[in-house]
Amino acid sequence: MSKPRILVARAIFPDIVERLRAHFEVEANPDDVIWTPAELAARLADKDGVLTTGSQRIDAALLAAAPRLRIAANMAVGYNNFDVDAMTAAGVQGTNTPDVLTETTADFGFALLMATARRMTESEHYLRAGRWTKWSYDMFAGSDIHGSTLGIIGMGRIGQGIARRGAHGFGMKVVYHNRSRLPPALEAECKASYLGKEDLLRTADHVVLVVPYTPASHHTIGAAELSLMKPTATLINIARGGIVDDAALAAALREGRIAAAGLDVFEGEPGVHPDLLTVPNVVLTPHIASATVPTRRAMANLAADNLIAFLGGRGPLTPVNQPVPGPRGRQ
Repeated sequence: MSKPRILVARAIFPDIVERLRAHFEVEANPDDVIWTPAELAARLADKDGVLTTGSQRIDAALLAAAPRLRIAANMAVGYNNFDVDAMTAAGVQGTNTPDVLTETTADFGFALLMATARRMTESEHYLRAGRWTKWSYDMFAGSDIHGSTLGIIGMGRIGQGIARRGAHGFGMKVVYHNRSRLPPALEAECKASYLGKEDLLRTADHVVLVVPYTPASHHTIGAAELSLMKPTATLINIARGGIVDDAALAAALREGRIAAAGLDVFEGEPGVHPDLLTVPNVVLTPHIASATVPTRRAMANLAADNLIAFLGGRGPLTPVNQPVPGPRGRQ
């Protein structure tokens, strides 16, 4: 009996590709070529599964060109690259990698907050340019983190991790906004109080965004929201590009309407809005919040586990949808 065929759409750890070869006929991408949608569809025409990394769009057009495809396993906790409705209707399983990146991403979110508040990027550029010649009382004076008010929009696993770091590690007052309020026990664990979004934006010294991207969350932070924030406040986005109106943010930073921003994600990434590259008071990182070797290995292994379990007839481990039975051989 022949093995199922899968595509590993981006380069991942070679030993995990070899692990997959024990179960499947694998077409890998060790050169990490970014395929066009048409090229991806052509490679998936005879595949039963695909390991994606967030940059491959799985939508109705691709599914029509890949009649054997039964599962797309995303090596990410977010899955806005999946048209979940189209996948569900076509009988295609989607999976993601929750939990394994929570603490690492929360670490990075807090690191980005600290770098932004304390103006680390600006000061490093100043030093490297040979401009540091003397001490001065206001040289790169930023804002305090300890004892300040931390506002979190999106209080899932990662948001809760950031809240715990702020409340327990830095004595911050934590306020949050979420689609639904947390149970009292979780609020107590995070030392967090619920606020409406506008009240949070007016109150917080540091605002961290950790919401999933959906059409409803597009431009959660735009010009109107930025106008509510304190001129001394910072904004951190480790969620997804499109949560923030990057053009409006660049204008607010340039005009001093907020103090600074730290961004790990961008609209249209890997492209970055050119105005963000010309303002000094922003820390920019290339979508690396989960980028530690142990965490990225755990993400790749969980995506592999989902492929092995599902195509082995045991069902998905971390599903994001419940496909309807269809002609793709679902059990």
